[in-house]
Amino acid sequence: MNATIDRDGCIGCGLCADTCPEVFRMDDEGLAEVYTNPIPEDATEAAQMAADNCPVGVITVE
Repeated sequence: MNATIDRDGCIGCGLCADTCPEVFRMDDEGLAEVYTNPIPEDATEAAQMAADNCPVGVITVE
């Protein structure tokens, strides 16, 4: 599985990085970024939870 973020729509709330720090982190501009692809097997549930709970719906996990 892989994760992507539409950074143009990211509001920098940090929920994804808090929910799944194995895959997401906040960059120097305060926006979320994916830094691990493919998603580690033990982090797939947390990554999907981050995508499902993103307040602006910019995370995709496939």
